[in-house]
Amino acid sequence: MSSYKRTYSNEQSINFIIPIMIILFLGIVYIMTLRAGHGSVSFILIGIAAATMIYWGFVIKKMTKTEKPKYTARDTESKNWVYDLIKGNDEMVFVAEVPGPDDKIVVRLIEGVLYIRGAGNFSKEIPIEGVADMQIHDFKYRNGVLTLRIRKPTDS
Repeated sequence: MSSYKRTYSNEQSINFIIPIMIILFLGIVYIMTLRAGHGSVSFILIGIAAATMIYWGFVIKKMTKTEKPKYTARDTESKNWVYDLIKGNDEMVFVAEVPGPDDKIVVRLIEGVLYIRGAGNFSKEIPIEGVADMQIHDFKYRNGVLTLRIRKPTDS
């Protein structure tokens, strides 16, 4: 035999608990009105019961509230994004996966920082040491893989 266990979301739990709290509150108010002969004491007790029920309503709602993560899927993708930088004597080779078609890829090397942009709001800044006087010599983008050759400019 197989068993079936139904799970309840937090919102379903709140929708179940709040009516029970309202019924309890109305019962307390009814009992207090039966003691109406004592005048202002019953009104004070009804006020205390109302304040307590409202407070616990907020506490229960806060306890069952599901918080969304503070990061988005895009943040996790950027943390997992890796690249290779191969340094040679006169040349560096940069290789990384970048999303997008060829015409959406933009690459700049400015003051030792490699700026890469791709499709879907993809944007990265990679500081590279020792490229102050170097330039991007060769740019290739095939099947989602960006390959750059960075070297010193040759004087003609």
